[in-house]
Amino acid sequence: MFAKQTYIERRNELRRRMPKGGIVVLPGNSEAPRNYFDNAYAFRQDSTFLYFFGLQNADLVGVIDLDNEQDWLFGNDYTVDDIIWMGPQPSVSELGASVGVANTAPFAAARDHIQAAIRSGRKVHYLVPYRGEGVLLMSQLTGIKTTEHYAHCSADLIINVAAMREEKSAEEIEELQRAFQIGYDMHTTAMRLTREGVSERVIAGAMEGVTHQYGEGVSFHSIVSQHGETLHNHSHDGICTNGRLLLVDAGGESVNNYCSDHTRTFPVSGKFTPEQRDIYNIVLSAHDEVLKVARPGQYMNLHNVALKSLAEGLIGVGLMKGNADEAVAAGAVGLFMPHGLGHGLGMDVHDCEAMGERGMRDFSKIVARAEEVDTCIMRSRWRLRPGTVLTDEPGIYFIPALIEQWKGEGKCKEFINYDKLGRFYEFGGIRLEDDLLITEDGNMMLGEGKHIPITVEEVEAFMAER
Repeated sequence: MFAKQTYIERRNELRRRMPKGGIVVLPGNSEAPRNYFDNAYAFRQDSTFLYFFGLQNADLVGVIDLDNEQDWLFGNDYTVDDIIWMGPQPSVSELGASVGVANTAPFAAARDHIQAAIRSGRKVHYLVPYRGEGVLLMSQLTGIKTTEHYAHCSADLIINVAAMREEKSAEEIEELQRAFQIGYDMHTTAMRLTREGVSERVIAGAMEGVTHQYGEGVSFHSIVSQHGETLHNHSHDGICTNGRLLLVDAGGESVNNYCSDHTRTFPVSGKFTPEQRDIYNIVLSAHDEVLKVARPGQYMNLHNVALKSLAEGLIGVGLMKGNADEAVAAGAVGLFMPHGLGHGLGMDVHDCEAMGERGMRDFSKIVARAEEVDTCIMRSRWRLRPGTVLTDEPGIYFIPALIEQWKGEGKCKEFINYDKLGRFYEFGGIRLEDDLLITEDGNMMLGEGKHIPITVEEVEAFMAER
């Protein structure tokens, strides 16, 4: 938790940005049972609730009154029965005081408070809930049917929360640097463990152990796979085999829930084959080109820089042909990199995605506003600002089903040498990812001058010391 004043200032800043005449309702998360209530998954608080209220406790609702300086925290004090199992716990009023909230009341009073605002004609601003329990709770609090949440969610709140969370403060950057260190330890642990005969599950488990030693766990389910061509491959059932590449996309959360997200791809044997080295260096060149040019401006410019670099490299090794700029314009590089260059990073590993075009099932309600404001919730219009943190993660993947589909359709045949791709069907994929902070006149890679081994020479030297 940051200092109390941080949360007071954030709530006041939201008041300054939002239209008057209403309240903001921000529920925290509840426990999520694995198989019965008292055997729950590890608790993770809602990030926006954390951003404005800073409390890690379950079953709380925060309310920000936009017409005065009043904030409210609703929740139930623990009973003696709870204390038997959990030990002494702070009261809701003590929790509120710790983050500068003077007004507290039992959980059930939240509905009465919100219904009173509705009856008086005040606007209730809320974000679309992303958990089933949250959907039901929001309906109970507001009286809005679960099927109508998208129709009534607040575009003003979505836009302003995204804008505030995107521009990181100095103390947030410090947290992200701590998250980097967790990520560094995770990835170097994976490199040390990788050798023929080792299970991917062993590597993934060791990495997750690191995250619990130094933070709050993984920031997303780790990708540890020799089938790197499957972009989100969450299976850890493979056994490491010499000659294969292991793709590791993983990150951790600091104790204050700020995330890291890195990807490295390295040879199980510790030595790249000539073919692997060629493809790897094409991806690394794209990664480094983005580092050279990233600064305040349009995200899509960086995406296209990466695509052009990949096209030039693939033309150089004979897998593509023609003019690189024309190939990018035609969408030909999408065969090899069918994803965007990167995404926002902060308290979520895809920052604010729950309220963005990739998280909301119906983004049409706010698309016009999103186009005006240019935040990370709509990547095609995203304008990077000083304080923005994003990932730089180009990749090359040989996906047999996609290649066969494009080849059958004759898609981009003027740019792709399909006859040379057959031998790559067992290659897998390569992705390289680091986290960048946009500064006033450029960018800084998180890590304070330290980085996870990434060049061919660095990776081979590090793995030689296993």
